[in-house]
Amino acid sequence: MKMKKLIAAVLMTACVCSMAACGSKDSGDGEKESGGEGKDTLVMATNAEFPPYEFHEGDDIVGIDAEMAAAVAEELGMEFKIEDMAFDSIIPAVQSGKADIGVAGMTVTEDRLKNVNFSDTYATATQVVIVKEDSDIAGPDALTGKKVGVQLGTTGDIYASDIKDAEVEQYNKGFEAVQALTQGKIDAVVIDGEPAKEFVKEAEGLKILDEAFTEEEYAIAISKDNEELLEKVNGALKTLKDSGKLDEIVAKYIKADAE
Repeated sequence: MKMKKLIAAVLMTACVCSMAACGSKDSGDGEKESGGEGKDTLVMATNAEFPPYEFHEGDDIVGIDAEMAAAVAEELGMEFKIEDMAFDSIIPAVQSGKADIGVAGMTVTEDRLKNVNFSDTYATATQVVIVKEDSDIAGPDALTGKKVGVQLGTTGDIYASDIKDAEVEQYNKGFEAVQALTQGKIDAVVIDGEPAKEFVKEAEGLKILDEAFTEEEYAIAISKDNEELLEKVNGALKTLKDSGKLDEIVAKYIKADAE
């Protein structure tokens, strides 16, 4: 009798375990147990503090990168989702699989290529220098020994470290660096050209130097473990370029006569 009860208990335990195992599988609609995105969703990691490439408009994240990546997802027949995070968290998110792509006005550099692959270029940009209108800084060479503000983890941050005897101040957001400049806490800001125009437009008494600090190209970061996605994204970018769709997106946010 005791043996029968023991066998019954074992069978009941096996049944419960079997049911629990069934519950851990992906549901029929493609959603994973963790509640993460289904396999047909393209997740973009970005830092939405970089107008006109990505910025907040109410509850939405909009901009060149946001629309371009959404168009890529559409070309691939995928849903699209944006995850907003600190700029220096984007590449780790792509590496770990938390995000499929990293799109944030990101320049291809040797250091970044050690961690992720990059798509074909989708935009060209320049790093510029913002100073006060009455500043004696006339060009990038005059930044020697100055206090320079940058956004943490950006290309400007990387390049500013090469300025001789400069004291580089890192900020989490670009506008925080610009704000520090207006308050006289730093002498200049090194940042991408298009966001620089937006920041200077909103702040009084600032200007962008005529001479660019650097020239660079933007691309999409993709995990080194996902060559298939890299190939598909490059194909989608080519389609967007050839059709003129990419130019339309850029023109929506950057006017040809922008100063």
